[in-house]
Amino acid sequence: MTGFLAPAAAEPVAPGGVPTFSVIIACYNAAGTVGEAIRSCLDQTVPPLEIIVIDDGSTDDLGAALAPYRDDIVLLRQANGGESVAKNAGVAAARGDFVVILDADDLALPHRHERLGELAATRPDLSILTHDADLTRDGAFIRRYYGDHHPFPIDDQRAAILRRCFVINPAVRRSAWLAIGGYDPAIRIGADWECWLRMILAGAQVGCVDEVLSEYRQGGDQLTADRLAEFRGRQQLFTKTLTRTDLT
Repeated sequence: MTGFLAPAAAEPVAPGGVPTFSVIIACYNAAGTVGEAIRSCLDQTVPPLEIIVIDDGSTDDLGAALAPYRDDIVLLRQANGGESVAKNAGVAAARGDFVVILDADDLALPHRHERLGELAATRPDLSILTHDADLTRDGAFIRRYYGDHHPFPIDDQRAAILRRCFVINPAVRRSAWLAIGGYDPAIRIGADWECWLRMILAGAQVGCVDEVLSEYRQGGDQLTADRLAEFRGRQQLFTKTLTRTDLT
């Protein structure tokens, strides 16, 4: 698979058709960035089936930011319940075979859906599809997401997901997301990692397009402002995981 990384299939897999993709963008006070995120999805070489934007009880002028795109998006509104509740609502409303996660302050590069579709067609047994990304801070390039410091694991993904989250803004088979209940609303930080962990321990495999297909943006104070909250989120994640009965 040129440009693709994935575990070996358990048995021979015949190529399939290209699936449909629903983009999920959860927004909380993201009026300053969500327009660019939506535009990056509309500018894809292979357009998504739909773009679902979830307003998670924003108090800024999100409505004005979304106004130019109202004919291009499905807009859901809810009282503020957090990222997990918002993304679960988006997935529940989606019609695509896969849901593609894009944060409201990130950008999809033009070939993102095209290349994810090629990987999905090549390996229809995969439930989670990810790709490389450029990490930027206040517009300046920091590094790529994957590399020697953070390799994408091809073998023993069950052990790898317990060590670190190696999935970024992925496309997830909607049926697999729903089967495990999606994000856990009780985990406010790190719910994505905990969700992928449950999926992989349940048998899902992750494939990766070995190309930069998105820009993952970080604010100048984002790396340190919530360090303690991030630690507490990880504590929640591993405390919950320790209750499993299928781990040695």
